[in-house]
Amino acid sequence: MSARLADAVPPLTPDGDEARRWAEDELADPAYDIAEPTPIDRIARAVGDFIASLLNPDLTGGLGTTFALVAAVIVVIVIVAAFLVWGMPRVSRRAAPRAPMLFGEREQRSAAQLRAAAEERARASDWDAAIVLRFRALARGCLERGVVDPPPGATVHAFARAAAKAFPSLADRLEDAATAFDDVRYLRRPGTGDLYRLVASVDDAVTAARPALREEVPA
Repeated sequence: MSARLADAVPPLTPDGDEARRWAEDELADPAYDIAEPTPIDRIARAVGDFIASLLNPDLTGGLGTTFALVAAVIVVIVIVAAFLVWGMPRVSRRAAPRAPMLFGEREQRSAAQLRAAAEERARASDWDAAIVLRFRALARGCLERGVVDPPPGATVHAFARAAAKAFPSLADRLEDAATAFDDVRYLRRPGTGDLYRLVASVDDAVTAARPALREEVPA
């Protein structure tokens, strides 16, 4: 009986082939994969060893400190060069600001420039263009003064209502000017000199008036 039990128990001191097989089975355990250094770990270790070698004071003749200083200067130069090559062009590639929207169209002219353009069209009896430009000058003037801020999708009547809160005494005239703009710009009704003078007088009155408050225009 004892002999059969002894045969069933593996030997405590394996031979060479048995020991190699045991070692391979043990190392195949997934737990050892976690402890295995990753490629990033190996790169970081290599960089650390390289930096340590630069700062190694065992170089003869005091060359270790000198070599480390030269290496540090080279690293700084490389960083500055990289910034100049890859950092600065990002600023130059930045898109130029787009002209702000004003009643459905992009308009970058100032209120004074729009008034001048409106007067030029009025002298040529181009009343449609003159009325549209003068109302845009009215709105841009309010924006420049920080009184009314029309968002890109604001209608002329929404602007007129907001401007009326800032200039309550001009509420009806602002609405009349907005109607004149709508008639010419969207309803294709012919403009007249009287309509242009109406819009121009409202623009002049708003420019001369002192606002009661600042208004945000709903989109």
